Amino acid sequence: MKEKLEMISNLFEGKEIRSVWDSEKEDYYFSVVDVIEALTDSTNPRNYWNMLKIRLSEEEKSQLYTKCVRLKLKAHDGKMRETDTLDTEGILRLIESVPSPKAEPFKLWLAHLGKREIDSIYDPSIGIENMIDYYQNKGYSMDWIIDRINSIITRKKLTNTWEEHGVESNNEYAILTNEIYKQWSGMTASEYKKFKGIKKESLRDNMSDIEILLTHVGEVATRELTNTHNPIGLEQNKLISEVGGGIAKNTRKDLETKLGKNIIEDKY
Repeated sequence: MKEKLEMISNLFEGKEIRSVWDSEKEDYYFSVVDVIEALTDSTNPRNYWNMLKIRLSEEEKSQLYTKCVRLKLKAHDGKMRETDTLDTEGILRLIESVPSPKAEPFKLWLAHLGKREIDSIYDPSIGIENMIDYYQNKGYSMDWIIDRINSIITRKKLTNTWEEHGVESNNEYAILTNEIYKQWSGMTASEYKKFKGIKKESLRDNMSDIEILLTHVGEVATRELTNTHNPIGLEQNKLISEVGGGIAKNTRKDLETKLGKNIIEDKY
């Protein structure tokens, strides 16, 4: 989410945290030495990081180091140099490992998130209420929030149906979802995100209520066609997903004809 990037990049008393976006993984990678420098005010953050790696290894926490990825980031001299980076999860684990007073606000933030997650396990309605509060704080209308919740339910019904028909992984779910999107919007999910100018943020959180409706139509149609025609495996389900997305495409065409305008918005 954009908020997570801002949390890491902008709240270290204005110090720059270099980052790079991995479009395939859909996650940010952050410079380890930048985070170390911001948290510790070390005059030699690279040396601090080397010492921390030794300590983590001795504590059998070396998996944090093994998750480091060497990427080229622009250095202070303007040249692109390889440096250790960690993804969002890794950088948050790093913050937890740094014994610095400046890390305490982040540790408290993570503890708060963890408590909310545990509370939601005992009482799932808390999670729903948190979601509603989040969207309201972002300025979404209650009608939009209701549509969004319904779209989550529809999506879950569809993935359950796909699983019953031999679709076995999240990667295959993504392939089938792209077939639906391509039919009615002309774009895959990643292309749709690029069109809207977003990266890690949820695509559906950046859709208008009409775009959510068309996604809903495509997924409901695909689910009902799947239950009727009983496809098995990825390839057969792709054909059904194309048909389901085509039904949403026809709905879009009818709406645009009546409205006299394109209903896919680059921003919402």
